[in-house]
Parts: sequence; structure tokens; C-alpha cells
Amino acid sequence: MAHASRLLPIEWTLQNYKDAWTLANFKRYTWNSIYMTAFIVFGTLIVSTMAGYVFARGRFPGKGMIFVAFTATMFLSFGSITLYPLLQIAKLLHLNTTLWGVIVINVFGMHIANIFIIRSFVNSIPYEVDEAAIIDGCSFFRTFWNIILPLMKPVIATIGIITFKYAWNEFLLPMVFTLGNPDQRPLSVGIVALRSAGEAASSWNLMLAGTMLSVIPMLVVYLILNRYFISGLTSGAIKR
Repeated sequence: MAHASRLLPIEWTLQNYKDAWTLANFKRYTWNSIYMTAFIVFGTLIVSTMAGYVFARGRFPGKGMIFVAFTATMFLSFGSITLYPLLQIAKLLHLNTTLWGVIVINVFGMHIANIFIIRSFVNSIPYEVDEAAIIDGCSFFRTFWNIILPLMKPVIATIGIITFKYAWNEFLLPMVFTLGNPDQRPLSVGIVALRSAGEAASSWNLMLAGTMLSVIPMLVVYLILNRYFISGLTSGAIKR
């Protein structure tokens, strides 16, 4: 007599995870995702914190108009229209067949939401802190590096989590940039690539195991940084 469908398995096994890690090349895909995400997060934090600080404390002609123009792009959705121009730019830089093209595009793209959050946070810091640093001989950049940046830990953790989630799950750009170089695939692309494998019907177990492997790092990062997450989002909403 056939068994009814069960929510929990009759026999627990980790064999699917072992097969996904070794036979389906997920070991390589995981490493690709780790270094791609690490560089994107680190680069985005540098660019976003510096840009947010400049828009908050910098004084230069047209600052308000430039920030309004950047903020307006938050309400525009370009979708895949920009994919071809980005690919051509990466091709000029000889980065169109590697994940470094994805890293460069993400780091130097316009992260206006991150900049907006950091600008609000910096504006909540009393300007007297900057004045005290200037009196002590700090330059504009040194004030940012030695005084303001250490105060940004909550908002940096918030942006780090958001950027990590986006970069770890990035699919379209890595797929296009690694079409001719399968060894460069990150996890998100490698999992979907199993659907077109020769034995697609028997690859679902590996796809599900790979999906679980891709979820674990996001859970770990969130559990470590979650105490900063909400405080980083709301800290710039209150003027001190």
C-alpha cells in the first residue's frame, strides 16, 4: 500500500547537501558568492558613507539640486533597459566575462537609498562635533574618518545587511556576465543552472539543498547584526 504524502521525511539524511557541495560544484559557487558579496558590501559601504557625509556636511555649489536629482532616481524603475549599456561598459574594461564586472557596476552604481539613510544619520549628529574637530586641526576628511565614521556603526550595519541581501541574491547581472565562464557562477546562478542540466528531473534534490545552503549565510549575518538593524533605520529620524 502506497504511503500518503508526509511533511517530514521517514529517514533523515544529509546526502543531498554532500552531493550538492561536491557533485554539483556548489563548493565553487559558494566561494564565488562569498567573494563577490564581500567586495560589493565593502565597496558600497565606502562609497555610500563618503557620499552621504559629503551631502550632509559638504559645502559646494549646487549641492541641493544634485541631491534632489539623485533622490528623484529612487522613483524611476529602469528594469533591464540598462543591462546592455552596462555590459558594453564592462566589455570596454574587459570585465564582461567575470564577476569583477558585477562588483564594479554594483559598487560604483548609484545607491541613493543608502546615501539618503546615511545623510539623515549624519544630519542628526550635532554640528558642534565637527566644529570641535576643526578646532583641533582635523581636515574635512579626517573629521569624517576619525569622528563621524565611528558614530555610524548602527547605520553601517543596517546598510551592510541590506546590501548583503541584495548582492547575495543577485541573479541577472551574474548570469549574463558568466554565460561564457560557468566556473565564475555564484550560488544564485548555479542553482538555476541545474534546471538545464542533462538529468534535470533528478536535480531537484540538489537545487533544494543548494537553496538551503544559500539561505544560511543570510540568516547568520542577520542574527549577528540584527540589534543594529532597526536602530540604524530609525536613528536618523530623530534630530538630536
